[in-house]
Amino acid sequence: MTDRDTLIPPTFSPERTFALVVGVEQYAITSGWNLRGPARDALRFTQWLTGPGQVPPDNVRLLLSPLDPECLDWSAGAQLAALENRWRPATEENVRNALFRELPECDGDMLWIYWAGHGFLSPEERWMMLPCSDAHRGEIRHLNLTSALSWWRTDLVKRGCFQLQAALVDACRVEVPRGSALNFGRFQYGRGQRWTSPRQFELYASREGEAARNDAERAAGQFTDVLLDELADRALDDCVAGLPDVGRRVHRRFEELRRDNEGWQHPQFIRDRDWNACSFLDDRPQPPPPAATRLDQPAWDGLGTLFADRSLPRHSYDAYTWAFKVTGCAAPVHAGLPGDNLTEIALDLDERQGHREGTPLTLPFVRFLAERARATDPDWAARLSQWVEDTRRRLGAAPLPPPPSPARSTVLHVRLEPATDGDDLYLARMWLRRDTTTAIWESEDHPLTLDQAREELCRQLRRAAELFGAAFVPEANACVERVEFHVPFELLDVPFDQWAVPGRRGRTRPLGVLHQVVVRCPEERDDARASWVRKWSWLEAQGGTFPDAVHVVADHQVTDTLGVDLGIAEPPACVVASGSRTEAVLDAALEGGVPVTVWWRDGGPSQGGAEAAELAALLATEGAAPTTNVLTLPRQVHALRRERAGAAVAGAAESRLALLWDDPDHPMDVRTLHGPEATDPSRP
Repeated sequence: MTDRDTLIPPTFSPERTFALVVGVEQYAITSGWNLRGPARDALRFTQWLTGPGQVPPDNVRLLLSPLDPECLDWSAGAQLAALENRWRPATEENVRNALFRELPECDGDMLWIYWAGHGFLSPEERWMMLPCSDAHRGEIRHLNLTSALSWWRTDLVKRGCFQLQAALVDACRVEVPRGSALNFGRFQYGRGQRWTSPRQFELYASREGEAARNDAERAAGQFTDVLLDELADRALDDCVAGLPDVGRRVHRRFEELRRDNEGWQHPQFIRDRDWNACSFLDDRPQPPPPAATRLDQPAWDGLGTLFADRSLPRHSYDAYTWAFKVTGCAAPVHAGLPGDNLTEIALDLDERQGHREGTPLTLPFVRFLAERARATDPDWAARLSQWVEDTRRRLGAAPLPPPPSPARSTVLHVRLEPATDGDDLYLARMWLRRDTTTAIWESEDHPLTLDQAREELCRQLRRAAELFGAAFVPEANACVERVEFHVPFELLDVPFDQWAVPGRRGRTRPLGVLHQVVVRCPEERDDARASWVRKWSWLEAQGGTFPDAVHVVADHQVTDTLGVDLGIAEPPACVVASGSRTEAVLDAALEGGVPVTVWWRDGGPSQGGAEAAELAALLATEGAAPTTNVLTLPRQVHALRRERAGAAVAGAAESRLALLWDDPDHPMDVRTLHGPEATDPSRP
C-alpha cells in the first residue's frame, strides 16, 4: 500500500470536495486598503477547482468584494459561469456562515480554504487574521484563521468528514503596528473536543513579517500566479496527494524570482507540516532563504559605545529604509521605526533576512547615519564611518555605495509685519534659501499694502529665475520650489496661494498653482519652542508616515486644554482641522508646539464637496490612523491646489486649503523690522 493510498480516503471524489474561496479587494475601513487583484485571483482558483478539479459549483462558497464587479470575467468555463449570480459579499457574517454553519453540515472528504486580500498577525498570539470587506475603524471584522483551523479539528465537525483540509493564503503576514488604532479584538471561535484524525495543510504567500506582492497593473497576486502554474491541469486527487511537492516547487520558483530581483517574499508553511505531520522542508534540495550576515561581538561592542546616550538622530527612518533597499532585503510594511533607540533598531536589522550576500543590514544603516551627521557632528560621523569600515573588513562584506544626498530645494521666504503708522500696511523682508540663505529685499521704512507685497514677490521670483539661469514659465516656476510666508497670527487665513502671478500673454496664475505655498507664524513659537523643536525632531527621526504623526481635530474635540494636550508628547506633529473652528484649532496647535497644521479657510471642509475629497486624499488611512507622509505635505497640497485650479476652469470654486509648515531647522530672522536695527547689514 502506498502513501497515497493511506492519505486519500476511499470515498474521495470531486463530489466530496468542498471549498471556501474568498477574494477581498474593497474594504469599508478606507480606500487606502483597497487592492486590485484578489477577486480575480479567487476566480482563477475557483476556475481550477471547478474546471480541471471537476468540483461541482454547488460545493464552492464563493465570497468576493471586487472593486468593479463588471470587470469580473466568468467566461473561463461553464462551471465557473454557474457561480456568476451566486457569489456573496466577503463580509464577516458571510464568512462565518459559510465556514462554521454551511460547510460543516456537508458530507465531504476534502476542504479547501483559499483567501486573497490583506493579512495581519496578532503581536502576542501570532494568530493569522484576515480582514473582511466590512472591516471598519471601530472594529476590524476578520477571520481568525488560526482559531478557525483549530475549530475544524474538533468534534464540532462531523466525525469522519473532511479528513483533509488545505488552507492557501495569498496575503501579507505582517504584525499589527505597535501603537496602531487597528482594533482586531481577541476573538476565538467555540471550542469543541479536539480529535486528531483530520490532516491540515497550510501554505502562506509569505513568512512572518513579510508583505505578499500584488501586481495591481495585472490584477494578480504573485503567489497565486506561481501556485496555479504548479496546479495547472492536474487532476484533483493528484494535486491533493502531491501538495507537499507543490509546496516545494513554489519555494523553488520564488527562489528563482528572488535571484532575478522579481520577488521578495518567502512562501511558507506556518507549522512546516505536510499531510503526514512531518516537516516537508527537512529533505528539500534547495537551500534555505538567504540570510544576511549577523554582527559579531566586536561590532556590538563598538555600537554600544557609539550609541550610548544618543537620542534618535534626524533621518533615522531614512537610514532604516535605505538599509533594506541597498541590500535587496524584503522591507517591512509597517510605518515608523521598530524601536525607540538606535540599539533596538540595530537589533531589528540584525534579525532581518538579506539578499546581498555577506552584508549585515546594520552596516548601511550606520553608513547612512554617518553621512548625514558630517555637517552637524563631524566627530561622531567619523567614528561611525570607522566602525563601518572596520566591521565590513572583518566580516568580509562587500563595499557599500554612498547613501543618497539630501533633497535640494530652493525656497523664497517672505516676512510680513504690521506697520505702526497705518492700517493694512506691512513691513516686508524676503530671503532666498538654497545652499545658503541670503536676504534679497527689504521694504525698510516704507510699509506696503498686501497687493504691493505681492507685486514685489513676483519681481523677486523673476529675479530668482534669472539668477538660476531659467527662461520663462514654466522653467522659471520650477526654480523656486516653495514660497513660505512668515506672518502674524491674524494673517494666517490670508489666501496667499491665490495671489495672482503674471505669466505669458497677459495671463495670470495663482501662486499656489505655480509653487508650493505655506505659512509660518514665528512670533507664536517663543512660548512653545521646546515642544516645537522636539516634535519636529521626532517626526524626522521616525519618518513622515508614522501612524501617530497626524491628529485630526473635529469641532467637538476643541476644548480650552487642547493646546496643552497636543504639547504633552512628541506626537502629533501635524494637526488637521476637519471642522469649522479653525482659528481655535490653529491657536491650540501653536500653543502645543505642533509644527504642521492643515485647515480650510472660511468654515472648514464642506461635506461631500471638493474639500471632502481633499481631506480624504490627505488622510489616506490604515485603520483609524492616517498614513499620509507629513514630510511631503507641501508637495501634496500643491498637487491638490493644481487639481482644484483645473476644476475651477469648469466653474468650480478655488481651493480653500491652507497649510502651516513651520520647520525649526530653517528659521528666519525674527527681529523686528521697525527701527535702525532692522537694516543692520551685518545681520542676514
